[in-house]
Amino acid sequence: MDTTIKKAGFGGGCHWCTEAVFASLKGVVSVAQGWIAGSGENDSFSEGVVIEYDTQTINLQTLIAVHLYTHSATSLHSMRGKYRSAIYTFNDEDIALGESAIAELQNNFEDAIITKVLPFSEFTLSKEEQLNYYYSDTQRPFCETYINPKLRVILKQFADVADDAKLQHLKSMRYI
Repeated sequence: MDTTIKKAGFGGGCHWCTEAVFASLKGVVSVAQGWIAGSGENDSFSEGVVIEYDTQTINLQTLIAVHLYTHSATSLHSMRGKYRSAIYTFNDEDIALGESAIAELQNNFEDAIITKVLPFSEFTLSKEEQLNYYYSDTQRPFCETYINPKLRVILKQFADVADDAKLQHLKSMRYI
């Protein structure tokens, strides 16, 4: 693996949504959608993605910021077992970076961020027909209702890392 390419995992909401969010960013070279587990008390599987990203284009802190702003990072809702709010790391350095990024971003949120930084343990890929859910048909009602609002957050707050070519269909809409 190229030394500028690193891995990270993210969970927090529906993996269709999380997959679309990270697939819409410059520097993210792959997104695998499925079920992800940490270790210890967080060893059960929950929906999430494992991404590979180019550190020369986008850094972990930016990826974490995008993640926190595109899911309910402060909500302990009843579906947290299925949708664990987490950042899954592949090395000790990224654990420290993740915790630091969350601490820095906390001031931007009214409520406490509940997102955990966890060591990655295991991943199971979703079924083939579920992969690339958003970009295989962006006009599905689910995509328009749940995913498009998250992608609009990227266009508004993270325009410098938004993949304009992938998000062109949203940029042409009046209600961004």
